[in-house]
Amino acid sequence: MMKSVKIKRIAVTAVLIFTAYLLQCTVFPFLEIAGIKPNLMIIVTASVGFMRGTREGMFAGFASGLLIDIQFGDMIGFYAVIYLLIGYINGIFHQTYYDEDIKFPLFLIAVSEFLYGIVIYFLMFLLRSDFDFLYYLNRIIVPEMIYTIVITLGLYPLILLINQKLEAEEKRSASKFV
Repeated sequence: MMKSVKIKRIAVTAVLIFTAYLLQCTVFPFLEIAGIKPNLMIIVTASVGFMRGTREGMFAGFASGLLIDIQFGDMIGFYAVIYLLIGYINGIFHQTYYDEDIKFPLFLIAVSEFLYGIVIYFLMFLLRSDFDFLYYLNRIIVPEMIYTIVITLGLYPLILLINQKLEAEEKRSASKFV
């Protein structure tokens, strides 16, 4: 019985990741504002991380990054590693996470998006001798972070509801064995 609950958790997480990926690749390019679109994959990766812990955060991050690598990357594994680290770092905060508090998840997602932008800048642009960091910060990192936070306000409650339903089912399943 517990094994089927774990399989259901993995399946629901995979569907959540794939849905976010499809939305990011198909719908959100049409919602670009000044060339900026929100990063749904960071929202999902960070949410899974702090709701479920480091292991599931790393799984969600790796899967999210791998999908992005396959679609957009020059090399397989680049984004997978970055998102894996985002999932792990957010998973560290699992112990301080409370369902009722939306401020802390918003803060973690904002920091994740900001650090993602910094890492991408350093690995993709600075190594190519593109030293205009303030331009990149003001035109890409900060606007994308703000847009991601706005989308998080609508998407996070849905992810939270899915997680609460899965946790309730896990508790019911666990109570049958006690």
